[in-house]
Amino acid sequence: MVRSDGEPILTGRATDGTGPAPFRDRGPALFRERFLQGESLETGVRTSILSSWQRCRSLGLSPDRSDLPFREDFDRDDRIARAAVPVLDRLESRFAGSAMNISVADANGTVLLRRFGEASLARGLPDIQTVPGFVFAEQFAGTNGIGLALAERRLIRVYGAEHFAERSQASACRALPVRDPLSGRIEGVLCFGYPRGFEHPALDGVIRKAAAAIERRLLGQSSMRERSLLRAYLDAGAETGRGPHHGVGVDELVQGLRPADRATLLEKAAELIARAQRAAVDVPLTDGRRITLVSRLMTSASGVEGIAVEAVLSGAPRYEALVASRPPEPVPALPGEPVRGVASVGTPPPVRPGQGGTLTLTPGPLTAVPASGHLHAPASSARTAAAADGSPAPDRGLLMVGEPHVGTYALAARRRLELLSEASARIGTTLDVRRTARELAETAVPRLADYVTIDLAEPVLRGEEAADPRDDLRRTVVHGIRDDLPFSPVGKQVDYGPTVPQLRSLTRGEAVLEPDLRTAAGWLAQDPEHTDRLLSHVHSLIAVPLVARGVVLGVAAFYRAQDPAPFGDDDRSLAQELATRAALSIDNARRYTRERTMVLALQRSLLPQGLPDQDTVEVAHRYLPAESDVGGDWYDVIPLSGARIGLFVGDVVGHGLLSAATMGRVRTAARSFAELDFPPDEVLTHLDNLVGRLDREDPVSDGGGIIGATCLYAVYDPTSQSCSLARAGHPPPALVGPDGTVSFPELPAGPPLGLGGLPFEAVDIHLPEGSRLVLYTDGLIEDRERDVDVVLDQLRGALAHPEHTPEETCRVVLDTVAPAHPGDDIALLVARTHAFDPRRIFTWELPADPARVSEVRAAAQRQMADWGLGEAAFAAELMLSELVTNAIRHGTGPIRVRLLHDRSLICEVSDTSSTAPHLRRAATTDEGGRGLFLVAQLSQSWGTRYTPEGKVIWAQCGLDGG
Repeated sequence: MVRSDGEPILTGRATDGTGPAPFRDRGPALFRERFLQGESLETGVRTSILSSWQRCRSLGLSPDRSDLPFREDFDRDDRIARAAVPVLDRLESRFAGSAMNISVADANGTVLLRRFGEASLARGLPDIQTVPGFVFAEQFAGTNGIGLALAERRLIRVYGAEHFAERSQASACRALPVRDPLSGRIEGVLCFGYPRGFEHPALDGVIRKAAAAIERRLLGQSSMRERSLLRAYLDAGAETGRGPHHGVGVDELVQGLRPADRATLLEKAAELIARAQRAAVDVPLTDGRRITLVSRLMTSASGVEGIAVEAVLSGAPRYEALVASRPPEPVPALPGEPVRGVASVGTPPPVRPGQGGTLTLTPGPLTAVPASGHLHAPASSARTAAAADGSPAPDRGLLMVGEPHVGTYALAARRRLELLSEASARIGTTLDVRRTARELAETAVPRLADYVTIDLAEPVLRGEEAADPRDDLRRTVVHGIRDDLPFSPVGKQVDYGPTVPQLRSLTRGEAVLEPDLRTAAGWLAQDPEHTDRLLSHVHSLIAVPLVARGVVLGVAAFYRAQDPAPFGDDDRSLAQELATRAALSIDNARRYTRERTMVLALQRSLLPQGLPDQDTVEVAHRYLPAESDVGGDWYDVIPLSGARIGLFVGDVVGHGLLSAATMGRVRTAARSFAELDFPPDEVLTHLDNLVGRLDREDPVSDGGGIIGATCLYAVYDPTSQSCSLARAGHPPPALVGPDGTVSFPELPAGPPLGLGGLPFEAVDIHLPEGSRLVLYTDGLIEDRERDVDVVLDQLRGALAHPEHTPEETCRVVLDTVAPAHPGDDIALLVARTHAFDPRRIFTWELPADPARVSEVRAAAQRQMADWGLGEAAFAAELMLSELVTNAIRHGTGPIRVRLLHDRSLICEVSDTSSTAPHLRRAATTDEGGRGLFLVAQLSQSWGTRYTPEGKVIWAQCGLDGG
């Protein structure tokens, strides 16, 4: 057996599953089972069915799925439904008493109507097969009649196991797309569903006639003038007497025509109608093919003059009229129809001679109709049948008919709609006020205007709201077909007089049209010298206020120069629409600018406002916010005891105000933990607990999410030139040796802050004097458009210059490594190390013997005299005596004493005990307890830090200029 569309199908006795060789156990069922098991099928299954199966598998559909999308909001009064109701009523009567299920779906596969040959059938079937509203598109329902008809765009038949879903294996169906005869678009699908045993070849003819009847009713919804022009076109074809000729609309002329090609053809057809003359034009398609559009003059019997535009594939006879086998009879018009005047045709209606000579229009190609008067297949079926029997496929057809003046309006309207559509895509691509204003100008030139100037209020450019934009307008954009016109330059303040169109538009809040600037007295009086020069180039103006959400942002001026015709009311409406859309985007950008400015101000206020005075490292830093939004990157430099320095860099996950505020809390806590002299790994542990607590307290996260942050902490000791580092999910630092060699040390990564429960590990490395330690956040090296390894090589090259200062290093790194448009914040910290002068360090050890305290004081006095610190000697001796005495009394030996001569005098006493001293106020009757109180009074600061061997108690004493 061969189907009407030319595809062979497997045959076999349809049974209910009994018998020696039931259909379901062989043929499509067997091939379907093999396909579902993953086998590759080359034969045995029709091409259309196999292609549909493959699409279903690529979509991840399951054959066992029984549910389908259901739309409660589908239009029950859709035009295809209105046209189909009487036809379905007749079909229901014809199939009365049978198991036939008749349905009509829209172009999206949503079932709009259902009818049943046996009313009781509806009560025995599931809702999915009886209730309108379910979507049978292929991407949801798999291989089925409605979905495949929409995909293949022709009459199809799906039998038994050819269905993808298990629920449909016992059923068969036929489905045929229903087209709008004027536009050629598929408006819906007519589908017959029935048990496999109900199969009959005559169903092809029945469904075709029913679809044709629905399409005739769709045609009846068109206007009288459209149909009269179509009748005149058919009359002209019949009078040529050149015999039958295949003809198709644009939908069938080029299968898979791209939207851009379709739009181009329709626009060219409208241009030909607007010219009102015979012409032919070749239109290249994007795939390399060409179509010739031929325009023909015609006049209907009622005197309507119009143009018919035919589309001809390359190689077809160009100037033959399409013909019908018999002259058509008049098409009845509906009373009271609106006059539309232009018809875009996808498939011209064929002529079907009916009883008593009445003409009936149905969709399909214009072909010879046999004397029997039987209905021919629609265009899609004709194409397939032609391909099957070896005859040439259709190669030409009617594309559009219309009246010249209406064509002119249609062309202008189409171009305006295209411009508005383009404006929706082009305006507002960024959240930058100036860029958005320029996008408005670039969209309007040259399709609406030749020059555009845009003036925005100065506060708007800063992200603020303008109180009165008439007082402080700033020229923001000047754009046009040339650059040498004497418009006020960008950045200049613009002052408009009370009669100038721009100011009038701002005052009225609506567009102001000046068709002829030579007679616009107010515009000429503003600046005679300036306007005289402009008048030699421009002649017409539209001034439109930029208003969004009740806020006046500025004014846009559209000038016409090359087109001799002045602006009209349609142009003013179009300019107003463009300005309204652009104003909303500009206001969004303004609001974003204000918010970003606030967040950036908060971010910068939470970062270090200056660097501490110290001689341990030479530091430079940079903070670069992301283009789109401000994040939570931060850095810090913290002086520590013993002339050490702490270097932080971190990144809080996210962007915006919350991230900036969280960053401030994390940085403050990190500084506090560092000043308590915790080692790097312990500092990260405390920060991890803090971030986890912040997350649990956050009402938005409901305790289920992680705020998240990364951090790197380094402590450099200039006395030993060692650096201890630990990181929590942060990129490792870069180390630059004194000779310029660059390395990235392998540090234990550690988890990001906030995960909790996982340890951090610190690593000690040696940094010779003159080394550079480079800390950065991931925004510097991570970019979706760049490979990380390539970026690290770029960073290595930028750092391999030992002669650069930290400031120069920051500049070079941001210039050469940072992305041009950073999507994330960048924090950069460069520290060049210095070694502590050994001559300024004095160290000795002593046993835990109180008698040795006097020796310590004497030795300290001599050393301070050598350093020239005589004025600080008394306080230092007293502090040192108290610290050593406490260590001897409460600690364990040996005891180590160290004096550091830095910008201040640092006294350190260490022992092997982990017990920390506490400052307390002694009572008048207490014999002791005043030692640390004296130390606190005499020193600038004091404290305790722990070491692997014990602890260090230190005190820092001012030198008073010594």
